[in-house]
This record gives sequence, C-alpha cells and structure tokens, in this order.
Amino acid sequence: MITKISSLLQHHFSGNTLKSKQIFSLIIPIFIDSAFIVLISILNTAMISSSGIAAVSAVSVVDSLNMFVVSIFIAIATGGTVIVAQYIGSRNREQASQAAAQAISSVTVISIALCMLIILFHSQLLHGLFGSADADVLENAKLFLIGSSISFPFFAIYQGIVGVLRGVSETKACLMLSVILNLTYFLLNLLFLTVMDLGVLGLAISYIAARIVGAAVAIFYLFKMSHVLQINWRNLFKPQLSLLKKIMFIGLPFAAEQLFFNGGKLLTQTFIVQLGTLAITVNAISSSLSMLFQIGGSTLSVAIVTVVGQCIGRREIEDARKFIRSFLWLSSIFFIIITVILLAIFPALVGLYSPPDEIVPDILQLILILSIAQPIVWSFSFILPSALRAAGDSKFTSIASLLTMWLFRVILGYILGITLQLGVLGVWIAMIGEWAIRGIIFYMRYRGDKWYRHKLV
Repeated sequence: MITKISSLLQHHFSGNTLKSKQIFSLIIPIFIDSAFIVLISILNTAMISSSGIAAVSAVSVVDSLNMFVVSIFIAIATGGTVIVAQYIGSRNREQASQAAAQAISSVTVISIALCMLIILFHSQLLHGLFGSADADVLENAKLFLIGSSISFPFFAIYQGIVGVLRGVSETKACLMLSVILNLTYFLLNLLFLTVMDLGVLGLAISYIAARIVGAAVAIFYLFKMSHVLQINWRNLFKPQLSLLKKIMFIGLPFAAEQLFFNGGKLLTQTFIVQLGTLAITVNAISSSLSMLFQIGGSTLSVAIVTVVGQCIGRREIEDARKFIRSFLWLSSIFFIIITVILLAIFPALVGLYSPPDEIVPDILQLILILSIAQPIVWSFSFILPSALRAAGDSKFTSIASLLTMWLFRVILGYILGITLQLGVLGVWIAMIGEWAIRGIIFYMRYRGDKWYRHKLV
C-alpha cells in the first residue's frame, strides 16, 4: 500500500524542474505552519471569548479591517516571492537576493504609511463602517485597532522576509519563524488574557510584542543564517527601479485585488453588524472554525507559488500544468479527510468558544454548508489564481476576483442576507456561490495559454 502511494506521488509530483521529494519538503513545513497558526488563532479566540461576546464581536470587526490592511503586505510580499522564485528557477541568485531586498524594503515603507493613517483616523473609520454596532463593541474595537496598527510595520517586515524565503524554498526556516511568532503571541495572550484578565487591551499588547519579536528573529535569520539569499544592508535603502517594477507588476494588481476583495468582505461584515451582536459572534466563531477546514487547501495555495514560479523561471510549461493539476486533486483529498475528522469532533471544537446555547445550531448550519462546498469549489477558486499569479498572470486574476467579489458576494450577499432576511446564512451562501463562479473562470484561463506568456525574468 505504502509503495503504491509513493509511486502515485512520484508520478504526479515529479518533473524536470522539481522532484516529488523537493515538493513535499516544501509542502510539509507550510502545512505544519498553517495548522499551528490556525490552532493558535482558535485558542486565542477561545481565550478572548472569556471576556464576553462584546469582546469577541469587537475583535471580529477589527480583524476584518486588519485583513484588509495586512492583505496589502501579503500582496507585495507575494510579488517578491514570485520574482525571487523565477530568478532561482533561472539560476540567478544574485538578482534573486537583490529582488528580495527590494520586496522587503517596499513592503516596510507601505506598512509605516498605513499604520500612521489608521491611527490618525481610527475613530472615523470604525464609526463610518460599523457605527450601528453596540457602544461597548465599538469601544473595544477602537482599542484593538490602535494596537493592531502599531504592529503593522513589524508584521510587514516579517511577511516580506517570509515571502522571499518561500521563493527560494526555505520553508523550514519559514516554519521556525512562524512558530516563534505565533507561540510568543499565544503565551502572551495566556498571560494577559487568562492570568491578568486584561481583555482586548491584553490582546493588543500581545499583538504588538509578538510581531516585534517575529520581525527581529526574521531579520536575524535573513542576514545571519540564510545560505541562499545574500542580502547587503545597503540594498534595502537603495531603490532599484527595474526590480521594483517587476515586483510591483505582480504585487500592485494583487494589492488592488486584495483591497477591493477584502473591501467587499468588509462590506459584508457591515451587513452582519446590522443583524446584531449575536450574529457577529456566529460569524466570528464560524469563520474561525472554517480556517481549520482550509488548512490543507491554504497550504497548497501558498506552496504552488514557489513551485509554479520556479517552473516558469525555467520555462518548463508542462511541469507547471502538471503540478497545478496535481495540487488541485490533492487539495480536494485534504478537504475530505479534514472535514470528516472535524465534523466528528465539532461539539468539542465549538465548546472552546463558550458560545451562548441559542447560537450553536446556527454555527453548525454554516459549518455543514461549508463542509459540502469546499471540497468541490475551494481549490479552483484559490489554488488556481495563486498558480496563475506565479506565472505572471496577475492582472487577469485580479480583475476576475474583483468582478466576482462585487457582483456576486457583495450584491448577492446583501440580497440574501438583508433583503430576503436570511441573515448570516445568506451572506455565506453568496460567498460559496462566488467561489464557484470564480473557480470556473480561473479553470477556463488555465486551459488556455495566455497565463504563462508573461516574461518577467
């Protein structure tokens, strides 16, 4: 049996660019990293739930705004990952190192600007978006938003460094850095939330301190321990327009996509706020649990950027096509296995959040719908655009994502959730419908040849 599985994996995950052993040495640390991050996130949400549903709702509201901002850092870092991976694929380490420096410095500058803007206008931002929320929810949200904003530059540095390390397949290092960052965050939350009972203030302090530690350790690793990237300090402060242009060719359309995409998610959050604090809590707990179901798929959507980037760097198009197909079916298998396990222990999982008894059936309903839909549509909607973007097809993926988000998730979400009064259920049905439409568009693009005709390096 083991021999058959090994032979199957060798057949589907080996090519001229990479062998199956290399690909799984890339995937496994990312999987462990993703699982660790999600578990820590769930435990942190469970800890903050001890401060009451107003605290859970406040964190959920701000997290939707945080994701909007952090997605910009991730987009620029992804631009760095793609360019570095393609340079590594073409065996040009010097240019890969210089591109890495430009990616890190650019994402840091952007994060500092966003940090200052949000702190200056935090009150107007929260009242403009979530003014209909209860007063205690808004007060907690203000505190958490300011703390989150202070942490942005440190998290951007961390994301930039992790992004370029993934581009050169140093995923074990990324795992180590993630463990340090998230374990620090968890232990600080244990101290400030459980022991000292500081509530949202404790969570904000943990955010800042953990991200400072994460950035410091990432910088140390990059300059003292990385054997592939040889970055000179001066390159961080010396803009190289040719490399920045390539990074931004990938990063800016992705950043614009993330801005509008997460803007759409933020808007749907405002729909949910109108439904009251219990509805916000249902959405927050269900969203937190959904991350567990997506661990396998999320892992592959990250790993495929490096894999396809290196294939395209070597102009091995058939390898890229083969690996994309293999990642898609592997993702669906992951979803089925993880879903079966998690549904079996659902009562214990939801019990971690100590939710009011009256909302548990609503949470279960959302999770069951998600369990049916994800193995079918999630991979096409998220893994395929990561692969296309790694090949340089950033504009198409961004435009397609924006159109489907606003035409389907936002508009349909409002119609189902508010107009037809289906509540949170209507918003989630619209979200799953948008995944399906987006997946069909990306699959049609993948079947053609335009996605790999961009020459970046």
